[in-house]
Amino acid sequence: MTTLLIAEHDNTHLSGETAKALSAASQLGAPVHILVAGQGASDVAAAAARLAGVDKVLHADDAAYGHGLAEPLAGLIVGLADGYDAIVAPATTHGKNALPRVAALLDVMQVSDIIAVDGPDTFQRPIYAGNAIETVKSRDGKKVLTVRTAAFGETGEGGSAPVEAVAAAGDAGGSRFVGEEVAASERPDLTAAKVIVSGGRALGSKEKFEEVILPLADKLGAAVGASRAAVDAGYAPNDWQVGQTGKVVAPQLYLAVGISGAIQHLAGMKDSKVIVAINKDADAPIFQVADYGLVGDLFQIVPELQSKL
Repeated sequence: MTTLLIAEHDNTHLSGETAKALSAASQLGAPVHILVAGQGASDVAAAAARLAGVDKVLHADDAAYGHGLAEPLAGLIVGLADGYDAIVAPATTHGKNALPRVAALLDVMQVSDIIAVDGPDTFQRPIYAGNAIETVKSRDGKKVLTVRTAAFGETGEGGSAPVEAVAAAGDAGGSRFVGEEVAASERPDLTAAKVIVSGGRALGSKEKFEEVILPLADKLGAAVGASRAAVDAGYAPNDWQVGQTGKVVAPQLYLAVGISGAIQHLAGMKDSKVIVAINKDADAPIFQVADYGLVGDLFQIVPELQSKL
């Protein structure tokens, strides 16, 4: 049979998370179709068709899918499910919103946050904040999977899959789009950034967080992250949070400034290629995963580091 991958997009651009999830979906050993459900998202469908290893792109164009609401998207997926052995999505806010509903409607279990594919029915996923890896074998006829995209590389372009229009399933109700407030930023998106500078509670205030972290991030062309403690204290907005209850990232370079390294934070960044930690406590847990560590006063070290760049 075939695998159906749910594309993540904003009706204009295809998310890089989709290309990473495609790497996982391709390992299931079956042809992969990508579903692009949106409004006026023909450019997204064309971008999905260019990804290597895609056999077909299904394009559902309807106002019901314009804002990524879970109910109409789940109805569409369930209506297409008969032709697929597996339904896959990135383990992002979008995927976590829609796929549990799909699994419930299909009366199958969902295997969440997979980090490896051992076979068409066997997967690895982290548990206990990443301190253990669980191997799951699913006996369900249809597999519903979300992919921790930090564990997979992006699939490149080079494909030329056909784009096929599919009929909308209609709006099942249950929710409606009211509005959105999108924070505009010239910095890279946190989950796609190659360099991330994160600050912790040791910054002491929102003003100090912005004074110390933001100039360094801008100098490096980096995204800005924060620990849960910093977010809870109001130093940084919620969408900057890195960790088990925030975003899971794996950049080329991760700078942890004033972050002690609680388990839930490490779960969100320990797969980073190079980790640099700056903390005055030499026994802080962050140094156990750091490739490079600087013990000292961050208010002295960070400005000095920035001056050398």
